[in-house]
Amino acid sequence: MKTNPLGRTGLAVSELCLGTMTWGTQTAKPDAHAQMDMALERGVNFVDTAEMYPVNPVAAETVGLTEEIIGTWNAANPGRRGDYILATKHSGEGMKHARDGAPISAATIPVAIEGSLRRLNTDCIDLYQFHWPNRGSYMFRQNWRYDPSGQDRAATLAHMEDALEALQKQVDKGNIRHFGLSNETAWGTTMWASVAQARGWPRVASSQNEYSLLCRLFDTDLAEVSVNEDVGLLAFSPLASGLLSGKYQGGAVPDGSRMTFNETLGGRRTARAFAAVEAYLGVARDHGLDPVQMALAWTAGRPFVTSVIFGATTLAQLDHALGAPDLTLSPELLEAIDDVHRAHPMPY
Repeated sequence: MKTNPLGRTGLAVSELCLGTMTWGTQTAKPDAHAQMDMALERGVNFVDTAEMYPVNPVAAETVGLTEEIIGTWNAANPGRRGDYILATKHSGEGMKHARDGAPISAATIPVAIEGSLRRLNTDCIDLYQFHWPNRGSYMFRQNWRYDPSGQDRAATLAHMEDALEALQKQVDKGNIRHFGLSNETAWGTTMWASVAQARGWPRVASSQNEYSLLCRLFDTDLAEVSVNEDVGLLAFSPLASGLLSGKYQGGAVPDGSRMTFNETLGGRRTARAFAAVEAYLGVARDHGLDPVQMALAWTAGRPFVTSVIFGATTLAQLDHALGAPDLTLSPELLEAIDDVHRAHPMPY
């Protein structure tokens, strides 16, 4: 499988990244372990998780369970931790089940990292990410009414300095190797990079934001930041929570699918989204392609994408998705995709 540089870290990650957010709810531990085995066998060297996982739903009694499942795989496979690059995330303000919803700070960072290291049964986290910014974000459908006018610039920059200094101490201890962001903006990403460069602290290596055929907010300012600052996109929800597979068309809700746990798919379930999906399904049919593999291959082929994070509830779904790197998308197909995007922009 093709690999791409992870920012300026010197690491190379596979173009597909195994996402784990359903492990512990929709995906049982034996199935999760089997997914780890299959992904590594098929060339995936990148696994992403978070301390708040699993989701669907997020609950106090399951927070940290996904990391624990990965930790049990590590324990059962001594000597294989070096076979993959491990990323996890620090929950932030409002996540009531982690540190009572405290914002990310110099005080929470070492506590959160120690907890993740213990659950993951590892000595070091390769990529440690902030799950969302303290000041808020326009991600997760909040872009329609996003208003940053109440932000305190001085306070934000002071927070960045404190957090980066705390991260440097964790690098010095050997607890983490590199730093990444998630659900960040163009301005935020640029400031994190600037502060780190000025002080010699850990430089942001990646930005984990939502990106798919249906969600292309990254295409403009963030894409420019990504290319010029070497902060590659780790694209999550590349299948738009399963919408792009076509399995929800015509009102269908397959048993055990995400929609059975999350009726709105996090705000993605709209009439316009189903119309857009139908158009993309038509492109796949016209070109003789599987729609899941087409959506993943298209996302992986974007010039600012470092890796595409996809999740699979079952081993069969994982096997299916891992066929995406074998696809070559023709110029004619890419033009057809662009035509659909112009006809169905921002469908949710």
